[in-house]
Amino acid sequence: MKYEINFILNGEAVNHSVDANSTLLNMLREDFDLTGSKEGCGAGECGACTVLMDGDAVNACLVLAVEVDGYEILTIEGVSINGALDPLQEAFVEHAAIQCGYCTPGMVMKGKELLDNNPHPTAKQIKEGISGNLCRCTGYKKIVEAIQSVADQNKE
Repeated sequence: MKYEINFILNGEAVNHSVDANSTLLNMLREDFDLTGSKEGCGAGECGACTVLMDGDAVNACLVLAVEVDGYEILTIEGVSINGALDPLQEAFVEHAAIQCGYCTPGMVMKGKELLDNNPHPTAKQIKEGISGNLCRCTGYKKIVEAIQSVADQNKE
């Protein structure tokens, strides 16, 4: 069975037909070719599929596509501004917070949610803010440093 949904995707109004059992992650990747969000575990445990839904970080693998009707969805592809990297994305590059890159989109989205809600988080708040997102390469130190550097810029 198909459902018609209307939502905002990376700033653009969308009317789309989805299967009742399609996840937000599958819809983004398969229907819109937005492949930045990754399927790591498919069970909401790793955070590789994190997107923002009305500003709140969600695991796209756990959200049914029909549930986004009326919501605003922001993916990693929508974070850049006119083709230029967002300061948080730049910080991930500058601080070498990217190794294999699989977790990076989800980490950036969690960092964005945190900074949008708390522009001046402590290191402890950053660690809590990215909890639920797993990284097997960086050991988190550089990720925390990247987010902290943007928070420090916000203080200036």
